[in-house]
Amino acid sequence: MALQKIIKTGLFCGSFNPIHTGHMVIASYMAGFTDLDEVWFVVSPQNPLKKKESLLGDLHRLAMVNIAIEDDRRFKSSGIEFKLPRPSYTVNTLAALMEKYPNRQFALIMGSDNLQTFNKWRNYEKILSEHTLYIYPRPGFDGGEFRTHPSVLWTEAPLMEISSTFIRHAIAGKKDVSYMLQPTVYKYIKEMHFYSERFGE
Repeated sequence: MALQKIIKTGLFCGSFNPIHTGHMVIASYMAGFTDLDEVWFVVSPQNPLKKKESLLGDLHRLAMVNIAIEDDRRFKSSGIEFKLPRPSYTVNTLAALMEKYPNRQFALIMGSDNLQTFNKWRNYEKILSEHTLYIYPRPGFDGGEFRTHPSVLWTEAPLMEISSTFIRHAIAGKKDVSYMLQPTVYKYIKEMHFYSERFGE
């Protein structure tokens, strides 16, 4: 009996509120320039370190991710955290995914800013002992105490300073952000009148 191929899957977790070209550039880099076979966008219903009231509805953010990735086979969306206890913790997400997809080897994709505060994550030692962290650089963050950890893999992904917060505020201020979003995502946001008023950070 042939052994089943292990698929290296990078998990790009976030609120994606909304997903923007910065996210897409990083995901494309990870899928094309590292040894990852694919990238999954894991949409979080509630980040324990962020205010919940700033989030657009779960299904709308998942829909925007699906619109952004379209039929690119390297990418997949996941709403698995919608079904897990809240607030969502990455260690629980990883456990649920490993149980559901035993033929995949999951890694985490994160910015160096998140790596620098990784000791605030629940059971971060367990995550480091079982998974690789693929780090993309963020200006002003060198990863702190974790920058040389053996489970940390630094990449040369392009520096992206676009943020979802900036985009939300720009839309509320009636500024043109069409080049910062996938055209189909921009069209969806305009049609649904999302972010037209300020509602938190």
